[in-house]
Amino acid sequence: MSGASVVDYPLSAATAERAPVQANMLARARAFAEPLIADETLDTGENTLAHADAVATVVAAMGGSEAMQAASYLVYSCQHLNRPLEVIAKVFGDNFAALAVETTKLVHVQKQARSATASAHLSDDTGTQTENVRKMLLAFSRDLRVVMLRLASRLQTLRYAAASKQPVPEGVARESLQVFAPLANRLGIWQVKWEIEDLSFRFLEPETYKLIARLLDEKRIEREGYVEQLRSRLERELAGEGVKATVQGRPKNIYSIVKKMRGKSLDFAQVFDILALRVVVADVKDCYAALAWVHSHFQPITEEFDDYIARPKPNGYQSLHTVVREVVGGHVGKPIEIQIRTQEMHDHAEHGVAAHWAYKEAGQKGYAGVWAGGEYDAKIAVLRQLLAWERDLSGGSQGQGLFDDRIYVLTPDAAIVELPQGATAVDFAYSVHTSLGHRCRGARVDGAMVPLNTPLQNGQTVEIIATKEGGPSRDWLNAELGYLVSHRARAKVRAWFNAQITHETVARGREAVEKVLQREGRTALKLDDLASQLGFKSSEQLFEVVGKDEFSLRNIEVLLRPPPEPVPSPEDGVVIKKARSGTSSGKGGVLVVGVSSLMTQLAKCCKPAPPDAIRGFVTRGHGVSIHRADCSSFRVMATRDGERVIDVEWGEPRAGDASVYAVDVAVEATDRQGLLRDISDVFAREKMNVIGVQTQSVKGTAWMTFTIEIGDAARLAQVLAVAAAVPGVRSARRR
Repeated sequence: MSGASVVDYPLSAATAERAPVQANMLARARAFAEPLIADETLDTGENTLAHADAVATVVAAMGGSEAMQAASYLVYSCQHLNRPLEVIAKVFGDNFAALAVETTKLVHVQKQARSATASAHLSDDTGTQTENVRKMLLAFSRDLRVVMLRLASRLQTLRYAAASKQPVPEGVARESLQVFAPLANRLGIWQVKWEIEDLSFRFLEPETYKLIARLLDEKRIEREGYVEQLRSRLERELAGEGVKATVQGRPKNIYSIVKKMRGKSLDFAQVFDILALRVVVADVKDCYAALAWVHSHFQPITEEFDDYIARPKPNGYQSLHTVVREVVGGHVGKPIEIQIRTQEMHDHAEHGVAAHWAYKEAGQKGYAGVWAGGEYDAKIAVLRQLLAWERDLSGGSQGQGLFDDRIYVLTPDAAIVELPQGATAVDFAYSVHTSLGHRCRGARVDGAMVPLNTPLQNGQTVEIIATKEGGPSRDWLNAELGYLVSHRARAKVRAWFNAQITHETVARGREAVEKVLQREGRTALKLDDLASQLGFKSSEQLFEVVGKDEFSLRNIEVLLRPPPEPVPSPEDGVVIKKARSGTSSGKGGVLVVGVSSLMTQLAKCCKPAPPDAIRGFVTRGHGVSIHRADCSSFRVMATRDGERVIDVEWGEPRAGDASVYAVDVAVEATDRQGLLRDISDVFAREKMNVIGVQTQSVKGTAWMTFTIEIGDAARLAQVLAVAAAVPGVRSARRR
């Protein structure tokens, strides 16, 4: 819109407290919108209020109720309100607020899609069309009334352009012809379908449109006189046979004439149903009585007869179609198409079911060959027509469906759920809610129980049978069993099992910490305070590293009962000097900066090895303990006694030195027969000596700790990558 402004619509106390009512809904909605949109214009140049007035009129012609017409004004008010959902809900109720906001979102989506492809035909950009139609489909499923509003608005946009003799952007015209017209057709709203087709075609192929219009007009007077003669004769003579009928001439839309000419390679004069009559009778019995009379008084063209009463079209259309010729004095006249239907069939053909389901007025109405036992059945039937519309569009792209990678299924509440092709009921459950996925134990598809790994099909209704609590099965992660196709669902299952493993690890760590506190007689100590003193953010974090054997319980013991010995003084010879000693001291060729001949030992908590970054900690009576710089135990000690930290580094290896260092490798894997052998084989092939193994298996998950001897920690990363590739291994890392 041009000149658009956003306002806080004033809400009086009386308005805020007033319960939304249906009385005078149309007038109230227009009065609400007028000060916001009366001076605004749409991108087409049409006044916004005039457009809303026209949309309301189209909705009324489609059979929409007064409340549905009122929604036409609320949609165009949204972008002028700071809080449209809240404001409209207070004045008109949550139902209309959601409808207005949902429709506004969809308008923006379509506008963005057209802008992105302004220089290309919609039919040439299948990716954009796919995304556009997907979003339309999902928006329609959330509120089916959006369909009527979008169809009515698009029809008015085309009408305005034609009346004002303004051009329509090709993207809009093509989208109207290729997306909106098939949508109206699928929902049985033929009057809208025909007009959208003709107007779109008028802007896409103006010369062809003018040619057909001129040919029709040249014969108009002659044709109309002949049709009126046939109409009055047919109505009069059927009445004489006891069949009360209303007979009307039926105009043919230009686009359908062109399609038939091109599809059957016909000349204009050969198109059968330019001359057409429609016969509306009281009941089905009279339909066939009228057909019998027509075939006995005219010459039928057998191959052009269709019985859509016995075999309705997929969108629910019912009628008898026949093409006949009048024979007078041996002269065979022009072909005449005659449609015969009941009044109920005619109402459905003109307006479809949109007018019925849009305001929960479905009742017990038949649709698409299915007797609707209530509102729910009618809604399901319409949703399936929306899915059929999506498939119609898919099939027209050079044999490649636009939606080959997706399916759409229905919830028991008749909402559409988008899933990847081949998805199962388990995928469906996770897409609805993670908790429902975890608790899924069975499924009904269209009312019948099916195995959980059964691939779903477009348009099916899926009902999940779930337990009150529980978790997923590990079988669901087995790709060969076919339970899950969606990557998102698989990630949720993995996250659940990872959370279970973490929970068990934390429980194991908590138990170990509590035992230390009991042994030390400090059970009154708050666990979070203990964790904080040890340098952890929470007790859960402490329990997790203890449960993984990544933090020594000795650190807790030291914290709870520190040794009485004093901290070494400078007289002990342990000082940090600026000069470097050139000699190595202690085990492992470690140089202590500024100190010679000082005993060192490699810490068992982190098992450092060259070329790890290392730090030293002066112990009481055991020289310098060498830790990896990222060691959690070292971090705790350094926080508590920072003055005892000393700089250390690896010394240069001596000639012929074959020193080896023991390091721990932690492996997590899905437990199976032969797992330990396969991982051990990796270390053997890589010429790494295994000097210790600890294993534990809980609920199908194996935790293994290998102690191996290495000369250089840098090469360990390569070996761990090979170990991680062993079937079943989830992670392999150095501890």
